[in-house]
Amino acid sequence: MRVWNLRSGELNLVLVLGFALLGNSLAQKIAEIESISRFITDVGAPQFLLLLLVNSMISIVMTGTHTLLVDRFNRIQLLHFTCFGLGLAFIFLRCLFALNAPAWLNNSLFYLLSEQQFIFFPLTFWVLANDLFDPRQAQRLFPLISTLGLFGNLIGIFIAAFSQDLLQRVNSDSAELLSFNALIYLILYLVFLFGLQNVQLRKTQMQVQPFKETLLEGWGFVKSIPAFRYLTISILAVVVCENIFDFHLLFISGTIFTDQNSYQKFFSAFVLVRVIGYLAFESVFTRFLINKFDLKNAFLFSPVAAVGAALVAITNPGLWGGVVAVLLHNIPLYTVDKTSRRSFQAFVPEERRGRVSLFLDSYLVAAGAIITALVVGGIIIISQSLGIMDYFYMYMVFGVIVALIALFAILKMRSVYDASLFNWRLKRRQRSKSIFDKLDSQE
Repeated sequence: MRVWNLRSGELNLVLVLGFALLGNSLAQKIAEIESISRFITDVGAPQFLLLLLVNSMISIVMTGTHTLLVDRFNRIQLLHFTCFGLGLAFIFLRCLFALNAPAWLNNSLFYLLSEQQFIFFPLTFWVLANDLFDPRQAQRLFPLISTLGLFGNLIGIFIAAFSQDLLQRVNSDSAELLSFNALIYLILYLVFLFGLQNVQLRKTQMQVQPFKETLLEGWGFVKSIPAFRYLTISILAVVVCENIFDFHLLFISGTIFTDQNSYQKFFSAFVLVRVIGYLAFESVFTRFLINKFDLKNAFLFSPVAAVGAALVAITNPGLWGGVVAVLLHNIPLYTVDKTSRRSFQAFVPEERRGRVSLFLDSYLVAAGAIITALVVGGIIIISQSLGIMDYFYMYMVFGVIVALIALFAILKMRSVYDASLFNWRLKRRQRSKSIFDKLDSQE
């Protein structure tokens, strides 16, 4: 309790939420590595841009559906349904593999499902976590919960790295990992069912709105508060940079590792290094940096890293340049920046927090992927038609410009941050009589 800075009554919630995030991260990382390795070696890296575009469209539709539910129903029950739905999806995909459906279809659906694990589950999860903890608790406990999720990533990476060799020894196929993932979500369903059965969420007043108004409410709320508005611009720009760096690494590595087993080992090793970087940074530096530089200054790390990553990739266009660019950009993005965003969203009233969170963490991610697929794909198609083979420099220069836009937006956000906190739309939650009230009064 003292080592992890936990107060009385917090341990059970932290363990339940941490284990759930660990389980989803484990299953997602297995699906991500396996599906990308299959797609790059069986279909090809250039076609991945098309898959990225399709995934973004699906994410928008799924998020729109989720937006209508997250602020209208009990969020614990929504997590029950999410776990149950993901489990069924993996069972269905396992049946497609058993029926020998075309490789492009199986691999595409596998990747699309892994992306929903990465986006859809955390959306409801972190909204619920913000309901369970107040802003000061969120800033103190979220890094710990995120660290447990990163441990899940490590386990999933090791399983994916050696799955080909281990399954071949027992005369089985890597498609059996789909059954394993389905089992994980059954366990998570039971964890939420019994681990949170005595948790009472504060009842909020929900207004039933038409579909269009509900989808636009998150954007309307963000647009009305200057700090959120500039943060939105920065998030969109950083997501575009992330997709550019990721695509470049997939393209370069796909030309070097041509069979699935070797590519999967390389990609697993890369993802392992990336997650270790996340884990070390999250557990050692994230909380310190946010407390040291304050929340508004912590948002500067990600845009600065994006500028540096783009310059590294341009000066070293080979495999190692691509690896360093992704690591340099993603480590601050998925540690300091993610935790800062979640802590900042705790100031949003419960009645709107779900829709605001979905807009920032899903709609913007999908929009950034669409922009990347269209711009980078357009650059490649036009360059190849003109006989230009060094089109890599063109989309990397685009990445530098976008990274500078992200940096400028955060600088503008800092200038209006303090005034935005006094906006009437960010009124503090009315606390219910709970153990956390007593803890708050003792501080």
